[in-house]
Amino acid sequence: MARPEREQILGVILAGGLARRMGGGDKGRLRLGPRSLIEHVRLRTAPQVGRLVLNANGDPARFADLGLPVVADGVPGYPGPLAGILAGMDRAAGAGFSHVLTVAADTPFPPETLAADLAAALDPAPIAIAVSGGRRQPVFGLWPVALREDLRRALVAGVSKVMQWAGPQGVAEAAFPEGSFLNVNTPDDLEQARRQVEG
Repeated sequence: MARPEREQILGVILAGGLARRMGGGDKGRLRLGPRSLIEHVRLRTAPQVGRLVLNANGDPARFADLGLPVVADGVPGYPGPLAGILAGMDRAAGAGFSHVLTVAADTPFPPETLAADLAAALDPAPIAIAVSGGRRQPVFGLWPVALREDLRRALVAGVSKVMQWAGPQGVAEAAFPEGSFLNVNTPDDLEQARRQVEG
């Protein structure tokens, strides 16, 4: 499988979660300096992909100010990131993209070389995911649209863990410096991110 160029990649910001640890609501809308978390993610991700969309559930109008198309999960019950990956794959297939790059809405500083480094890690593995500090970051991945029907079957069968589905497909890893994927799950995490912006 050929490594995808930027124009062949659809970027998907995953914002479909329930944000229970932050009191619910749209965690990506939390402010970090003059911008929301999602806006930080968009600024870093958009230059890496041919087009960028937002995966979110509920009323899409609440994201109208972002200027991004909103793609909802096609699988009911908030089954997790795999549903967002599939929603991105379905959107990509209809628009002629070969791959989907996923990033999390609550991780405001994704690497600016994420797509290129993941693409370089592909072959023979069809999927590439990020690794930082020895830990896999499976939400940050590059996924071939060709696997979307396999993923759909897995979701219907009840698979919900990213690596439970991805592992048997074949996964390459791209290493990034420790701390590259600061994830805002708690108020303390948000404060840490604010210090990073101000620092």
